[in-house]
Amino acid sequence: MAFRCVYSCTGRDEKEREDVKPVRYAYGLTSALLVGGATASLLTGHPAGAQVAQNDDRAMSRAVPRAGAPESFAELTAQLQPAVVNISTRQRIEVSNRNPFAGTPFADLFGRRGQQQNQPQTREAQSLGSGFFISADGYVVTNNHVVSPNGRGTVEEITVTLPDGTEYEAELVGADAQSDLAVLKVNRSEAFPFVKFGDSSEARAGDWVIAIGNPFGLGGTVTSGIVSAVLRNTGGGAYDRYIQTDASINRGNSGGPLFDMEGNVIGINNAIFSPSGGSVGIGFAIPAEIAQPIVDQLRDGNSIERGYLGVQIQPVTDDVADSLGLPQNRGEFVQSVVDGEAASNAGIEPGDIVLTIDGKDVKPDQTLSFLIANISPGTTVPVQLFRDGQRRNVNVTVGRRPSEDELRQSQMFSGNDEDPQEMAPDANDSEMIAEKLGLGVVPVTPQIARQLGVEADMEGLAIAVVNPNSDAGRKGLQRRDIILTANYKPVSTVADLEAIVREAEAADREAVLLRVQRRGRPASYVAVRIQ
Repeated sequence: MAFRCVYSCTGRDEKEREDVKPVRYAYGLTSALLVGGATASLLTGHPAGAQVAQNDDRAMSRAVPRAGAPESFAELTAQLQPAVVNISTRQRIEVSNRNPFAGTPFADLFGRRGQQQNQPQTREAQSLGSGFFISADGYVVTNNHVVSPNGRGTVEEITVTLPDGTEYEAELVGADAQSDLAVLKVNRSEAFPFVKFGDSSEARAGDWVIAIGNPFGLGGTVTSGIVSAVLRNTGGGAYDRYIQTDASINRGNSGGPLFDMEGNVIGINNAIFSPSGGSVGIGFAIPAEIAQPIVDQLRDGNSIERGYLGVQIQPVTDDVADSLGLPQNRGEFVQSVVDGEAASNAGIEPGDIVLTIDGKDVKPDQTLSFLIANISPGTTVPVQLFRDGQRRNVNVTVGRRPSEDELRQSQMFSGNDEDPQEMAPDANDSEMIAEKLGLGVVPVTPQIARQLGVEADMEGLAIAVVNPNSDAGRKGLQRRDIILTANYKPVSTVADLEAIVREAEAADREAVLLRVQRRGRPASYVAVRIQ
């Protein structure tokens, strides 16, 4: 059984690929993002009821009886479907072109020139999903994963296809990976039909809903069902709060709308629970109450700033609650605290249990991550803790949450005992340094500097991974070392080090001289052979 994030794409030399992206889940599962395969848009009728600049939408509220099962969804569908679009992208993806003889006695068969075959190359790929107009002037909402690259690369073109088959090139206005939302813009002289967000906080389990989207690239497809649960939490993250529905949604439905019976968007279809990759009647949509404020900021061109404490947390289990005399399903346990961040500055310590934030209880459907993420950075709020058998109150000035890349990089140096080889794929923006020097490096940011115990303004490349079989590994370079210079030139980006290695190879030099800083020791020089 799996709850998978599946992102399928089609390229020139492969029909379909699945990139599984892990998502935290209460039962150790992962979620399925709903991007589809090859498209074949279906023609539909002319816009009948999706809102245009000046139309009368009163008929929408009369389309379905308010009590009992609806006789038909046809009238409501006819009104809404013109505002729902198919979204496709053309992407340039970076892939490795590895030596087929690597690791064998024939690895050097082609000499040093043969090493060029190991350099990353690119291929073309596509993705398909769904979206919907939220304004007559052409703003479209979808999921971020619909329009983000599948792996390393860039999106070169985004195409929006209307139900009548008309295609428009779209501009990416803004995207937010953490909430998995994106806003596009399509331009034309005529007004587009559009739909509006509703109040998802009014949704109740048992309410009828319909989903419209582009499953498996089939084009405008309508499915119906009910709200199965509200504010379903799938793992405790800041935005792991979904509307669960049994309306059939599949790969390609990502970014499409989930409508209530008044024609309002109460959710954005995002994920499914699935043992096989297909719908089994457990789908998840981002609630409108969460999505709309983020969409409004993206539409206005603003970056999304979230609150941040700087703690690693886990739920309070029943056993922990019993041992401490706390209410069940309340609070979250602080496992560690990041030096220099908001929690540390406020005196929060590992072992504390956070009970309330700004007067709001911390509980499974209102997690610490959710509460903090929705507080503006710089705001000071009261926090109630449980420590040593007593409740304590502290005031915390909430920090700004780093980007996902910054968080990932800082976690490399958090002192955890991850397998360094597991971290290798994320350590570099390029594979060159890993191949040539046997190292995985990242630029030293202020967050990483704090983790390493060095000055916040230090510049260099922190070593996150060392191949023990490389010359660097044999000469004692370690994770958490900082490369300050290479061949006497400062290095502050991966590109700096790559350029120096290329210069050395062009000059037929077989090594580079690195100046390395290790905590508690003076900087020293180490000559590392190029592989």
